[in-house]
Amino acid sequence: MFHILVVDDDKHTRLLFRTVLESENYTVFTAENGIKALDVMESEHIDLVVLDIMMPELDGYEFTRLLRESNNTLPVLMVSAKQLPSDKKKGFLAGTDDYMTKPVDEDEFLLRIKALLRRAKIASERKIEIGSVILDYDSFTVTRNGESQLLPQKEFLLLYKLLSYPGKIFTRIQLMDEIWGTETETGWETLTVHIGRLRKRFEGWEEFEIQSVRGLGYKAVKKL
Repeated sequence: MFHILVVDDDKHTRLLFRTVLESENYTVFTAENGIKALDVMESEHIDLVVLDIMMPELDGYEFTRLLRESNNTLPVLMVSAKQLPSDKKKGFLAGTDDYMTKPVDEDEFLLRIKALLRRAKIASERKIEIGSVILDYDSFTVTRNGESQLLPQKEFLLLYKLLSYPGKIFTRIQLMDEIWGTETETGWETLTVHIGRLRKRFEGWEEFEIQSVRGLGYKAVKKL
């Protein structure tokens, strides 16, 4: 059972989010500002925080900064009436994982919660499971039906990145920056070669495939 902390100074919003989340069997805690939220986190295990921005005593930006400065990787979803691109940018720079504007669509809200919890699980376990396939980040291996193969580092990191966010399109620049680093002098053709090797290596596998998105980049698709 996942524990979610809702932090908002508006009691009606807290009640709404509690009702929506509890309908999906989440355990919900609430706090009216960042200070109270920190108090809750001292006594309760929390898996994810839903966070307003404009609150007294300690606002959402500062609360998130405090978490990240203490190396706390707890998933944070900011939900705010502040809709300007600059507001969202400030939220992501503070360290939030996702950002929604009020009023929220309840179905989308729940989908984002599930996605954040899934990514957090992948990050903590350092493994991705798709059917009988297991990607193990610590050993750079891909195991299927008990048979393992060790991948070259860059190939594994590329595959792990794509499968961590199935369906998400990554541009070539994003993948190059992530896998080879922002200072690399390696050209895009290297990425193309690595994608080709991965496709050949896992050709015919029913669990997933890597697709090209014309003019943009690549995405991994889970087929199970």
